[in-house]
Amino acid sequence: MPFRWIPTTLCLLLAAACNRQPAPDKTSANAGAVEAPEPMVQRKPQGEIDWSPVRLEAGDAWIDCSADYRNGDGRPVLSLAYIDLRNAMQDCRATGLMRLRYKGKVTASFAALAERAGKLAGDLGIGKRILDIDSAGGSVESAIRAGDAIGENDWAIWVRGDSVCHSACVLLLAAGDMRVIVGPVGIHRMIRIRSSATSRKELGEELRKISDDLRNYLERNGASAEVYDLMTTVPNRTLHILTDQELENFGLSGSNAVEDDLDRIRLARRCGTEFLSRRDSFRRAYERQCVQPADATHQDVADINACGLSLRERFGFPDPKCPIESPMAELDGAVLAIPKDLPVEPEAAVAAEHAAGGEDEDEDAAMPSASAAASGQAVSPAR
Repeated sequence: MPFRWIPTTLCLLLAAACNRQPAPDKTSANAGAVEAPEPMVQRKPQGEIDWSPVRLEAGDAWIDCSADYRNGDGRPVLSLAYIDLRNAMQDCRATGLMRLRYKGKVTASFAALAERAGKLAGDLGIGKRILDIDSAGGSVESAIRAGDAIGENDWAIWVRGDSVCHSACVLLLAAGDMRVIVGPVGIHRMIRIRSSATSRKELGEELRKISDDLRNYLERNGASAEVYDLMTTVPNRTLHILTDQELENFGLSGSNAVEDDLDRIRLARRCGTEFLSRRDSFRRAYERQCVQPADATHQDVADINACGLSLRERFGFPDPKCPIESPMAELDGAVLAIPKDLPVEPEAAVAAEHAAGGEDEDEDAAMPSASAAASGQAVSPAR
């Protein structure tokens, strides 16, 4: 056996040495002019979309081409099939904005909705996407899957005053580019509803199977590991409501730190350092005056948006050179250039692709709907 492994190892080492690029010559006259490469995106790249038939079985969804939810939530999503979902989103090409309202559990079918809606929004040239969420929890695995799709497709996430984001829903917040939160965000220990464990040891082994994926997910989305700690320590029968300060400290509110780091390098090249300076000044004022004012208890997402839109005019936004990159551009409507040649998947190919596969089923690993607050059980002080 050693005689078979040693030559192979040597070959691999030699091949690596031959393919290694020479180190850059720091004494070259052009060395100082070389721009630093953009940082690697830490989020998980989205793979090919599975368009197998899926039924949205544990919630309801709507699609609207406006950010003003006071006028309603738009067209109900009755099917996750390619053609049906594309038709439901078609009108949003005119505004460049899609708001996906979802009320229900975080399940495999919701993850499919997040993947498909993000993919179609890109194909249709809809550059601004908002997930308007109201969920009491669900499957951890499904939340990670949906979060990866959200992180790769540039979504803002809202939790309105009439909504909640509990349990597994908290993981979705980690993935959003911008998080505007008014309703309560609660967290507790994850369990497996269909667990066959009969002892603490067996239950711990089950949870460890998903702990690595969960830790990696939080890390690549710039969220604190303390979120994981709460998901393993807060008793499941209770609910820990996160304060504004905890949301900020855990990386679950406001702008996403991972995406912001990437944006700063891109925007400095495209829009200039003066643009970045104004954007930073706006964000500080936005946090102070719009997100955390004295009368915050009487606010909803619409009030925060109205405050931000009014405030940003003082900082010269939307910027005439970079309107799409300006703060709160997702609320500007039709400022986005719609691509002339949009990829259209042939219906025959779509039908053939849909013919294979059956409906998804709910995941085993779940964080059950948080009912502690409703049942009067002890929870931490509300925000």
